[in-house]
Amino acid sequence: MQLAEIINIIEKTAIPSIAAEWDKSGIQVAARRRAARHMAVMLDPSLRSVSWALEMGADFILAHHPLTLRPRFADSLGGFHGVLSLLFRHDVCLYSAHTSLDANPRGPVSWLADKLGLKDRAVLEPTTTLEGAPFGFGFVGDLPQEESYNSFCALLSAALETGKWRACGPRPGKVRRVACCPGSGGDMVGLAGAAGADVYITGDVKYHTALDTEIRLLDVGHFQLEEIMMRLFAARLAALLPELQVSFLPGSDPLIFEEF
Repeated sequence: MQLAEIINIIEKTAIPSIAAEWDKSGIQVAARRRAARHMAVMLDPSLRSVSWALEMGADFILAHHPLTLRPRFADSLGGFHGVLSLLFRHDVCLYSAHTSLDANPRGPVSWLADKLGLKDRAVLEPTTTLEGAPFGFGFVGDLPQEESYNSFCALLSAALETGKWRACGPRPGKVRRVACCPGSGGDMVGLAGAAGADVYITGDVKYHTALDTEIRLLDVGHFQLEEIMMRLFAARLAALLPELQVSFLPGSDPLIFEEF
């Protein structure tokens, strides 16, 4: 399949024009080849994941996170140098669907809202409008019915496939309105509170954000929210591109709970 066709399908969901100004969504590493038969999808274009993709015969790689957000020299050995070397050697294109995917509420970024059955959804931080619809970061909506905090956490645990997260802020007795921003969205807790959320879910929460929050804030981790998002995006792309082999390569959270 032609690379241009593959990228066109990706960009129907990961829309380049809605990406954040500071971002580098799109082609990260170009290739001379013009067609591909096997696409590998991953969260991070790490040396481990890219090596794995090439070993399994992938000739196009789609990652969520960019290889780098800032121009840099490949002037030392390491992961960045290693990924570039492998991609150049195998003539494989690396594409990043980063904030171009994050800012589309109709895409897999809203997977948790779907799992929880949130109704009357709104974009938490609108950034643009396309065809009369708001696009932007995060979402807020109402559960099908009010839940106790403990029953809500059980629902969340099942959706996230983990029961471990960091919590801060006042613990609500009941939960009806839920907000979320996958990835690193601690600085949007004020927007979640203004939207009437009882609970706000995100990752990478900083100490002073946790100290000052006026609503229940759950830091479930940057990895878990976006890992599941990319797994679902891979499944969506496989359905849209039946002539292309699509493989999702699971990653691993670099942050672990260590006990002694």
